[in-house]
Amino acid sequence: MTASVATAPGGTAGTALSVLPAVLTKALGWADAHRAGFVLPADVLDPHTQVNSTLKPLGELAQLCSTIRRNTDPDTLEHQTAGDLITFAWDQVHEGDLLLELLRGEPFAAYPYEIYAAFAGYGLRNEGFERLAGTLSATRGWAHTEQHANRELGLINSERRVGTAPHTDADEVLARTWLGGLSEPWMFEGPSGYALTHTVFHITDWCCVPERMPADIDAYLRAWLPPWVDGCLESRQWDLTGELLAVAAALPGRPPTDLLDAAWPALATAQAAGGAVPETGPPVSAAEPSQAPAPPGDAGQEADPYPFLACYHSTLVTAFAAALSLKRLTAHRADAAAVDAGAAV
Repeated sequence: MTASVATAPGGTAGTALSVLPAVLTKALGWADAHRAGFVLPADVLDPHTQVNSTLKPLGELAQLCSTIRRNTDPDTLEHQTAGDLITFAWDQVHEGDLLLELLRGEPFAAYPYEIYAAFAGYGLRNEGFERLAGTLSATRGWAHTEQHANRELGLINSERRVGTAPHTDADEVLARTWLGGLSEPWMFEGPSGYALTHTVFHITDWCCVPERMPADIDAYLRAWLPPWVDGCLESRQWDLTGELLAVAAALPGRPPTDLLDAAWPALATAQAAGGAVPETGPPVSAAEPSQAPAPPGDAGQEADPYPFLACYHSTLVTAFAAALSLKRLTAHRADAAAVDAGAAV
């Protein structure tokens, strides 16, 4: 194995805390420096516009930065940067008016609602959007839209954030997911991996309410996250590794320190000097020539080793997981120190 969580460089007690501050700062700094990549095109409302390369990145920026801000200290640069990026994203959607137009044009689509929920969870609201969303969410069509179970959990969590009554029972939907069924761990692969990470994100409100996680799922994840992360590191699936580490940091109770200490130094090796993390494959070394031009509008910015769409998600996920891990491990260390101090008295 090339990057086992049991043998990762520096995989000893406390090593995650030695790399996490720099990983978080660089990844979030990359996002801040590449705002041009998240800017919506003028024709974003046209039917031909590709949602996955326009609205999806912006929505993910808003959602992940919202969690980062909730999990960083107010006096830190990362807290301020995350807030600035949320404000930037809210401006891109015209303070919700653009999402209202999308909802009018596609009342059967869940994605405008879910993007809006990322802002609503942060406290940014649009009265017109919520009025129309309230009408749509009361329809039979909304309640019976057919979708994968983990996607339906995402919609339920979005309804909670917006303040609408969930259209169905979350526990019943959770039971139909790959993770909720406690599937055989050897059945884990890419699609099931992303399905399980997003199931956790949705039931814990993007890792901010870990107590919502059922005890059987907590125990299952504690048992099987280490080999899954090991396999992802070995196969250089950096994006999925980051999502799994966010899940690890969202477990209720004591954080899985051995896993985080072993895996974070390994994931940090995939991060370029400028902060970017590729989704998959061998990282580009500092000695290799850059493979992608600087984003439009960033004249004078050094060229990146990866195209924007090949690294924006994995870089945001790395920042998201790093903020969660840093908070959990710092709190755990403080708690342990307090116990030691009390025992010494």
